[in-house]
Amino acid sequence: MFSLPQFALALFFPVAFADPIHVPLTRRSSGNRDINYYISAAKHLQDKYSITGKPYSPHGKRASSVSIQTINLEEDYEYLAPVSIGTPPQSFNVILDTTLSDLWVADTSCTSCNSTTPLFAPSKSSSITSANADANIPYIAGNVTGTIAQDVVSMGNFTVQNQTFCMLTPAMMAVDHLPDGFLAGSASGIMGLAFSAVSITRSTPFWQALGSQLAAPEMAFYLTRFNGDSSAKEEEPGGVFTLGGTNSTLFTGDIEFLNMPSGTPTFWLLTMSAITVQGQSVQITAGNAALSVFDTATPVIGGPTAGVNAIWAAVPGSAAVVDYPGFFSFPCSTSVQVTLSFGGKAWPINATDMNAGPISNGSSQCFGAIIDIGLASNSSSGSGNPSWVIGDTFLKNVYSVFRANPPSIGFAQLSSVAGGSGERESSTRITLPVMMTTTMMAVMCLL
Repeated sequence: MFSLPQFALALFFPVAFADPIHVPLTRRSSGNRDINYYISAAKHLQDKYSITGKPYSPHGKRASSVSIQTINLEEDYEYLAPVSIGTPPQSFNVILDTTLSDLWVADTSCTSCNSTTPLFAPSKSSSITSANADANIPYIAGNVTGTIAQDVVSMGNFTVQNQTFCMLTPAMMAVDHLPDGFLAGSASGIMGLAFSAVSITRSTPFWQALGSQLAAPEMAFYLTRFNGDSSAKEEEPGGVFTLGGTNSTLFTGDIEFLNMPSGTPTFWLLTMSAITVQGQSVQITAGNAALSVFDTATPVIGGPTAGVNAIWAAVPGSAAVVDYPGFFSFPCSTSVQVTLSFGGKAWPINATDMNAGPISNGSSQCFGAIIDIGLASNSSSGSGNPSWVIGDTFLKNVYSVFRANPPSIGFAQLSSVAGGSGERESSTRITLPVMMTTTMMAVMCLL
């Protein structure tokens, strides 16, 4: 079980289609975390989505079958996949982030990176070209710098020859100014999976650049759960990321696709239509105030003050945590039952995912995994900006599919193979590894 001190914070042509690739996810246990860890995560959400509130205190050929060992890091905290960059290829694990559009990786000029972090060596790639453009990357603890470049980038059997990416160079930042877990271990960067319209490097994201290499303009996720597993090891299997379609072994029944809001796609967005708590509907603000972004790189669910207050008001014995605005606790013995709807079915969240662990050792009160990202302020999102951030607390409970054409998001019930009640089906598709890390990085490359 997490303790909260462990949880808070283009066109597709019909020629030579490749089968989708499936990337198994993996994870590592983090050990004990304190409240500052979750405060940092909440601060990350504020910065990432430009939310104002009270600050917390301290193309090509057919793909072949590929299977790679997977690692799941930090108890359902973030998920990574392996990519290779350059000629000859240099391999890295990068966070899969559905709310960013750029690829970046730390390079060998990073003097403040963890000594165990794999770093990209541009001098060792014969195919790299640089735009000679500096990148300024604002982050919670300050700015880091980097350089925009192009090189060969591959994931599984899919390759883009001249993919734009950002070589991150946080050489000027002191190690003690970097957030806990930033570029730690095998986490070397981020693979952005949102749309090109929000690319800060003004480039086409890797998944969109694949174009006709993909059998379908889709990405899908099955994310494992180790929250609450006292026997979990430091590294555990983490699930499957499928690029170019879906994996029929991992879901049962139909996929419920819901159309995204009209207009140029930016982030993966739907409108929250209903929430139930303990079997009863709770009132939430409708319309644009219910706009929700789906974020695979966020472990919690974040929402506006009024909506989050309504959720916890429906849980007997719950209370705001006085010392930590935006956080709520409830009796650890209570099974918190929540469902979310986005215009279709109501999807339940496992009670284990709603419980982030005791607020202190031996306490009978536990932190909840839905937090107020307005930080107890009455701030509202701007036009087109999301009010809700739907992270892995929800996404672990469904098979989720992100479809580019038409822009839509789909959900399906997990199969028995993926911890649900369905039956296993046959599949001949490609499987690759993915991992999940301690890092919760709000990073943008700015030209």
